Amino acid sequence: MARLIGLVLLLAGLSYPFAVYFGQQHLSPRFFALLLGGLWLARLLSHAQRPGSRWMAAAALMFCVLLGLADNPELLRWYPVLISLFCLCLFGLSLRFGPPLVERIARLREPELPEVAVRYTRQVTKVWIGFFLCNGALASALTLWAPLSWWALYTGLISYGLMGLLFAGEWLVRQRVRGQA
Repeated sequence: MARLIGLVLLLAGLSYPFAVYFGQQHLSPRFFALLLGGLWLARLLSHAQRPGSRWMAAAALMFCVLLGLADNPELLRWYPVLISLFCLCLFGLSLRFGPPLVERIARLREPELPEVAVRYTRQVTKVWIGFFLCNGALASALTLWAPLSWWALYTGLISYGLMGLLFAGEWLVRQRVRGQA
């Protein structure tokens, strides 16, 4: 059940900018607040033991309460900024309190990582921190100063394309680093 809730929340996040763009004229911000709030509450109840789950869910629920109370369509555009902030915090806190998030992911495939790989995963974690910092800043700027169409295009398509490019670029660099080891 927890995986299903996580998948639904992921799909809701991916489709969110387009739902806001196309649904803002027909749906109240309270509808979005109820939908997102319900998903985050379900995540909180099903993922309570995972690191970061409680504080992320609590912050997302506070956002949903604010969105529901204010019923302001402008607040809808801040959700992708919140998600970038969550990712920034997860990667950043993993550097501080270790092991870095990228190292944890790498150890799923290769539990005994050599020291050079551990150093590499730390650097990759820093790159992701930079990405989420820039992504959040750009999403904030688009929220404040750009038309809704630009915001939807960036937060719903371009940012995911950039993430994909970063994944692919890191994979290529990793292959080169592994070849040298």
